[in-house]
Amino acid sequence: MLELARGMPGFIDFKQFRGDDGERVSIIVFDSIEHEAAWRHHPEHTEAQRLGRANFYSSYDISVCEVLRRSVFPT
Repeated sequence: MLELARGMPGFIDFKQFRGDDGERVSIIVFDSIEHEAAWRHHPEHTEAQRLGRANFYSSYDISVCEVLRRSVFPT
């Protein structure tokens, strides 16, 4: 799925973090809400989501956010 996401218009970045307890956080960044929606509704992505719910995840939590302010050091 990551290669598919990287090929989507507006893709900026992907990062993943895993806690000691196995909990995983994935962050995928697009340049607009429209490009994020295109990714969310992509047929291969929706099929992967369906398979994940059926075969892998017992629960999950998805948040779609906008950056209100960002600081980067060094610039």
